[in-house]
Amino acid sequence: MAAAYDTGDQAKHHEATQSERLVIAASSLGTVFEWYDFYLYGLLATIISAQFFSGVNETTGFIFALAAFAAGFAVRPFGAILFGRIGDLVGRKNTFLVTMGIMGLSTFLVGLLPSYAAIGVAAPVILVLLRLLQGLALGGEYGGAATYVAEHAPNHKRGLYTSFIQTTATLGLFAALLVVIGVRYALGEEAFASWGWRIPFIVSIVLLGVSMWIRMQLNESPVFRKMKEEGTTSKAPLTEAFARWPNLKLVIIALFGAVAGQAVVWYTGQFYALFFLEKMLKVDGGTTNVMIAVALAIGTPFFILFGWLSDKIGRKPIIMAGCILAATTYFPLFHALSKAANPALYAAQASAPLSIVADPDDCSVQFDPVGRNKFDARSCDIAKSFLAKAGISYTNVTAPPGTLAQLRIGGTTIPSVDPRALSGAARADAIKAFQGRATAALKAVGYPDKADPRQIDRPLVVLILFVLVLYVTMVYGPIAALLVELFPARIRYTSMSLPYHIGNGWFGGFLPTTAFAMVAATGDIYYGLWYPIVVAALTVVLGLLFLPETRKRDIDS
Repeated sequence: MAAAYDTGDQAKHHEATQSERLVIAASSLGTVFEWYDFYLYGLLATIISAQFFSGVNETTGFIFALAAFAAGFAVRPFGAILFGRIGDLVGRKNTFLVTMGIMGLSTFLVGLLPSYAAIGVAAPVILVLLRLLQGLALGGEYGGAATYVAEHAPNHKRGLYTSFIQTTATLGLFAALLVVIGVRYALGEEAFASWGWRIPFIVSIVLLGVSMWIRMQLNESPVFRKMKEEGTTSKAPLTEAFARWPNLKLVIIALFGAVAGQAVVWYTGQFYALFFLEKMLKVDGGTTNVMIAVALAIGTPFFILFGWLSDKIGRKPIIMAGCILAATTYFPLFHALSKAANPALYAAQASAPLSIVADPDDCSVQFDPVGRNKFDARSCDIAKSFLAKAGISYTNVTAPPGTLAQLRIGGTTIPSVDPRALSGAARADAIKAFQGRATAALKAVGYPDKADPRQIDRPLVVLILFVLVLYVTMVYGPIAALLVELFPARIRYTSMSLPYHIGNGWFGGFLPTTAFAMVAATGDIYYGLWYPIVVAALTVVLGLLFLPETRKRDIDS
């Protein structure tokens, strides 16, 4: 384990061989590019759903698109193991050059990939394979960049220096937002949805070339060079990191006592909020992207602030505070977001709440893993599938067995269709008639088809999004320094990468898919928030009990 140090006696743990500003700038710029590539997909999930999953129903297609987005996260821990081992064996610099090349080429190929309409099921299969390659690359990138910068930093400024790496995920998302917004407005929504969405992916090949050239100007980390010269590098980093209990215990503590909570707060604040605005509140994609971009621009400097502050008061208090704030305020914040972004919908839900009165045995979960169920075999399913597709919140009311399901809209009750009494065209016509009556009833009590741009309280929406981003900066700003300081230099790349990417790849990456599946299952548009709240609360409890403070550790050994 790394030893403690006194900042007054030991200002620096090594002599830097290059300008520290160049190290930070080059490492950060390359990582921004990788995040840009990775998050383009998330920003365009709705369009990609239509392009590559058009063979399934709309609700399932969107969840599939999110699942393909999450596929890139699923393999990140495997990328962490693969490239972490290489980084501890042969060096930090060359390893993240390889990961950057894999990421850039995969992104470029997404922009060239034919749609489902052109090549059928091969399109989504190839898309998922490219996402898997991106996830492997990202699994190796972050640990290398964070370790590289930390090993160049003064002991008393590691939080500050590594916080620049922490800005890269947000800056990459911000860059992707700007490109998407620019292309969207230049081409118009119709052309963008048809073919213009490919442009942000294709132009990434230019960014790849620039980033590779810049990173090739760097030298190897001085800490790794010293280990290499002294012959103290690990011969079996995976065994040392995960097969020996003292280090494995630290990996587990880092995962559940810090990274899991950091991850769900990050993805709730920067991705779930985006999906929630677009899918649940029916705000158009262009407006959503602009408001998210403004909030990110305002919030990004706080990564640096909290990184700097963690050098003064510690990493642990700031991360724990961010998780506590998130867990206790998500529900009121997202309710306020609904009211500000789509006041007509919020008012309608308050004045004319919806409920489905049905026999529970007559209801299916509104998520079809194979994308072939039209939810038209049961009266409850017919009513629920209509509301799920519309993205409208409702409650469930239990009815006696055998009861025909009913949709209650305020004081109006609309019987569903009894599919057992109908078949073929007659059933289809009856379902269409039910949906028409339900749509008319919703409009009569004020439910809008989409958010009215004139009614969106943009300043308030941006303020709420900024608060969510502020929580992100609290938990994410100090996390790189904490992870670097937890583990010994000889197995640092491997050890820190795995908990980081399990936390962010699995706990965080699957958050949008999991949360929206929870919403679809319950009918409550806020129910998905329980996922990040529970995980953040668990991290607070475990972190307070077991996570050590690391800010005064010497990371040379």
